[in-house]
Amino acid sequence: MMELRHLRYFVTLAEELHFTRAAARLGISQPPLSQQIRQLEELLGTPLFQRSNRRVALTEAGRTMLGEARAALAQAARAETVARRAARGEVGELRIGLFSSAPLLPAFRDAVLAFRRRVPEVQLTLEEGPTMGQIELLRRGRLDAAFLRCPSADDLPLDLETVELAREPLVVALRRDHPLARAPGRLPLGALAGEAMIFFSRSVGTTLHAQLEALCRRAGFAPRIVQETRENSTLMGLVGAGLGLAVVPLSLTRIRVAEVVRRDLDDPAATTSTWLATPREGATTLATAFAACATGGRRGDGGG
Repeated sequence: MMELRHLRYFVTLAEELHFTRAAARLGISQPPLSQQIRQLEELLGTPLFQRSNRRVALTEAGRTMLGEARAALAQAARAETVARRAARGEVGELRIGLFSSAPLLPAFRDAVLAFRRRVPEVQLTLEEGPTMGQIELLRRGRLDAAFLRCPSADDLPLDLETVELAREPLVVALRRDHPLARAPGRLPLGALAGEAMIFFSRSVGTTLHAQLEALCRRAGFAPRIVQETRENSTLMGLVGAGLGLAVVPLSLTRIRVAEVVRRDLDDPAATTSTWLATPREGATTLATAFAACATGGRRGDGGG
């Protein structure tokens, strides 16, 4: 079987056309060089050099092969370089999951920007989806890292390495002409009892649905959800259309809709966090590098 060693010896001798000089350039003695060239010619079934006591010259087959041999050696060198750079986390593909409103958060934008500046040749492949779906994709090895929304580290799986990137309050989005929009101070959760609410469909797989129900139960009522949706912009648009109010993360109110205002909630538990998750076992070099960019080099204690 022809090996890269054969091609390297062949190209060197073709360039020197002198066994002694070629052997010296390769750092070997002349007999092993002669042996490797003969072996290569036997493998190919044709002579590559014309030899005499006075000169060495390429045969027609040798001249034809020289360009291909140089190209093969160059490609092998490139492959070695790429492999080494990939091992150092300088090239390759990083697959990142994110929930739909993650790009509204400075923590997301800062992490991506820092990573792009650090390793601009790495391809970022972003896959949007709800938190529960991202967790499953991480476990199946289809994502290298993911931005998750979850109120507490206690709700995150132990088989993921997680760090909290940002915590934000839940607020009430409602039309400017809604009676609660004019109420003084922060709104107690109990003030939402009986109000028509718009919220994300449970089938979407976000953690916000369960959190809203738990907060409302603790305040002594069940949320009256009159309309469900799958998209952030749809939810905010329906609030603007007067179909109800919505309890949403603060970052979602950056989606500007005419006549929609926000009110803060008077409940310290009404918060949600953004976490960066990577597999606890077998995280890729690129995922580790991205986590370092996202956290400024620190790793949090969340997620076990």
